[in-house]
Formats: sequence, C-alpha cells, structure tokens
Amino acid sequence: MMNNIYKITDKLEKEHSLSINEYEYLITEYSLKAAEYISPKALKAKREIYADDIYVRGLIEISNICKNDCLYCGIRASNTNCDRYRLNKADILSCCDEGYGLGLRTFVMQGGEDMYFDDDTMCDIIKSIKSKYPDCAVTLSLGEKSRESYQKMYDAGADRYLLRHETADREHYSKLHPQAMSYDGRMECLRALKEIGYQTGCGFMVGSPYQTVKALAQDLKFIEEFKPDMCGVGPFIPHNDTRFRDYPAGSVELTCYLLAIIRLIHPRVLLPATTALATLSPGGRQKAVLSGANVVMPNLSPTAVRDKYLLYNNKASRGTESAQCIKELKEQMADIGAVVVTHRGDVIK
Repeated sequence: MMNNIYKITDKLEKEHSLSINEYEYLITEYSLKAAEYISPKALKAKREIYADDIYVRGLIEISNICKNDCLYCGIRASNTNCDRYRLNKADILSCCDEGYGLGLRTFVMQGGEDMYFDDDTMCDIIKSIKSKYPDCAVTLSLGEKSRESYQKMYDAGADRYLLRHETADREHYSKLHPQAMSYDGRMECLRALKEIGYQTGCGFMVGSPYQTVKALAQDLKFIEEFKPDMCGVGPFIPHNDTRFRDYPAGSVELTCYLLAIIRLIHPRVLLPATTALATLSPGGRQKAVLSGANVVMPNLSPTAVRDKYLLYNNKASRGTESAQCIKELKEQMADIGAVVVTHRGDVIK
C-alpha cells in the first residue's frame, strides 16, 4: 500500500496532476505514515516559491446578516437565535487603521450576503481604503454576486475575491444548500471572478455531511483544473442552530493531509491555515503550515462583534487568532521555522 502512496505522490510532485481514481486512492489510504511522506514534500514545494514566509491578513467580518439559508451555516437567514450586526463604513475604516498600525497590508472583508452592502456602498468603502492605504490589498469574501457587481468592485480597487465552492460534486452541493442556490451559479461566479482579473480563491470543507471520498477527489481535481490563486480549506464544524448540529466535525489530520496534496497540485497557491483548524486543535494552525499552508488571517473585527460571527460552534477568535496578538503569532510561527511577513503577500505567478 505505502509503495503505491509513494509512487502516486511522487507523480503528483512531478506532474501536478492525477486522475480522479488516484486522488481517491490517496484519500482512501490516508494514514499517519502517508501524511509523514507527503507533508515534507509540500513544505519543500512551498519553500521553493515562498521561502519560509507566512503572509498575514487582517480579517474584518463586516456583517452576519445573510439572505441565504445554507444548511450548515450558523448565520443562515432562518436562524432566529443569531444576534445580528452590521459594521458601517466608519467601523470598517477604523479596523483598517488599527490593522495598518499593526503592520498589516491586506484587509479581508468577509460577511454574509447582506443586501445593505450594495455596489455603491462597497465601492465607496473599497475606494476609501485604497485611497488611504494605496500600498494595501483588499480581499473580498461576500458571496455570490452578478458579474457586473464583481466588475464594479474590481474597478474600485478590490484585488482578491474568495468564494468557496464548498464541493465540486453537484449532488453533494444540493444536500448542503437550499434549492434557491445552485452549483452552476457558484461555478459561474468563480469563472467570472477569474476572467475579470481578481486573484481568485475557492475552497471546501473537509468532513461535511454526506461528503464521500469521491466528492473530495472531485474537489482536488477541480482545484487542479481551475488553478485558483487562493484555496481556503478547513474542517467542517457543526453549529447548534442548524440541522447538522449532531454531525461530527471534520478531521484536522485529514484536512492537513489534503492541504499538502493541494500544495503539490498547485505549488504557487496561497493556502490559508484556517480558523476552523485552530478551533478544533490548539496546534491546528502550525500543523497546517507544516503541511504547506502559507497564509494566516487573524481577526481585526471589533471585539464586541467577534463572538457574533459564528458560522460554526466555538469559533476561535482570541489569543493568536486576534490581530492584536501578532507578536505572539510571530513567536508561534518562529517555533516551527516560519516567518510572519506583513506585506501584501500577492500570489507569485
């Protein structure tokens, strides 16, 4: 078995491509020994392009109001227990001011699909940030919008857009989302973002309800073919106010194994060590970095709202998950031989 793992991994390292069946094999035969073989190769591939640098972004969660009703999400529209909030422009610019003072040069505005943040509102905010901090990148993660809206925000100065595809399996997608949302619509958005010129990110959950090995293999093949600039992958974590409340969380170990595979598929990808990993395991972020991740996104949101942006249970938002603790984050990364850098951290083409 391990000989096959070695053979397939070596092929992936060289060719950056496998068949669906080969991806399935790597996932099915996951083991600690397999991870110990793949992770050093992923770390080597990352270092050849990004050295030991870990890019840090300031995450601003601008709203937990959302028109959608994704079945796994704690801020889904039908969750009446969610304590809703929305940041205004002054709040967001204040977060950027603090982040800039901490040395951050990328701001990530993330939120539910809140209709208050229409094109004019978002373009005004983006222009204000770019005018005050022209040396900074602006990343958006605000869900599905029209191509016209994406174009307007890009023209206003947005640099990157993260839209997790969630699953590249059409049937699986339908089991995680309401009928009003479509797999084809999500994919159309991702294609539009890339064509417009954004540094474009996709991503998926590991261990989500109804996920199969084949579905995960399809995710890997999609990443191989789509070639995103960013890829956000984290373990599924249930939320108490969803129908999946009693489902088990995804595996930190399998997630890190998949991160290593993704690094070998697409060595230049910006690969975050997600908050979900840190939520499930105190050393989750470090494990991800040692598996090839090279981005961390500590929280810049006002402390009064951090506990309200709960996509899943018990989200980590304190300690080194907080942007204010960047010194501790640097020490944590230094312990595993990584160096936190605070410049824009664009994808290296």
